[in-house]
Amino acid sequence: MAEIVTIQGKQYPKRNPLGVLGLTLITLGIYGLYWYYKINEEIKNFTNDETISPVRSLMAFIFGWIILVPPFIAMYNTAKHVQEMEQRAGVQQQIEPALTVIFMLLISIVNGLYVQEHLNRVWDRAAGQQAPIAPPMPPPPPAIPPG
Repeated sequence: MAEIVTIQGKQYPKRNPLGVLGLTLITLGIYGLYWYYKINEEIKNFTNDETISPVRSLMAFIFGWIILVPPFIAMYNTAKHVQEMEQRAGVQQQIEPALTVIFMLLISIVNGLYVQEHLNRVWDRAAGQQAPIAPPMPPPPPAIPPG
């Protein structure tokens, strides 16, 4: 069973990465799809980012194999969101989104281990702080050419 942490009044499960791997293997990949949907939902809730769609991410992951590219983009984007969460939470060793694409090419089952471990770091760090995590920094204004 996953440990539950409460961050800013919301609960998030700290799953054992090996548990994610084991359940994915035992269920012949079905748990992996459920896990992928749930982490995207948790990322959306944690970041309050309404542009994140767990359903769209899952559909890209499931049906995108027809044209090959969407599952890789979906996993990269999920890892990118985790990386942004780690940056905002002050986690030192951060996920590398490009590695998730490489893992998908070689052994996709490893992605669950890798991504869940990094999500757990965010949950640990954010639960320990119990203070609002800084919102993402706005991009700098465009440079005005000399004129």
